Amino acid sequence: MKNYTITVNGNVYDVTVEEKGGSTSSAPAAAPKAAPKKAAAPAGGAGSVKIEAGAAGKVFKIAANVGASVKKGDPVVILEVMKMETPVVAPCDGVVASIDVTEGSQIEAGALLATLNEA
Repeated sequence: MKNYTITVNGNVYDVTVEEKGGSTSSAPAAAPKAAPKKAAAPAGGAGSVKIEAGAAGKVFKIAANVGASVKKGDPVVILEVMKMETPVVAPCDGVVASIDVTEGSQIEAGALLATLNEA
């Protein structure tokens, strides 16, 4: 555990942060990104490219439907992170194989949002 003293708007807070196992991400919390990762063997209707959340937030909108063709950089899911709409984009050209979240659901950083099959 680590102890920190934080001052917010003139108010001083003593904070204790517990570190849990696993790796830490160097990505900023407000910058979700689509991380292409190849699955060894996709399950069911899942595609080979995973699109994961870079930060915790709420699913604001599903921007692409299953079966839709997307180009690299096209939004697939739009998250609300810290009161900001943040698009999570396709990391490559492909076809949306699955959407693994629903609008309005709360998600954690690293959560699987969707999968693609590369074109």
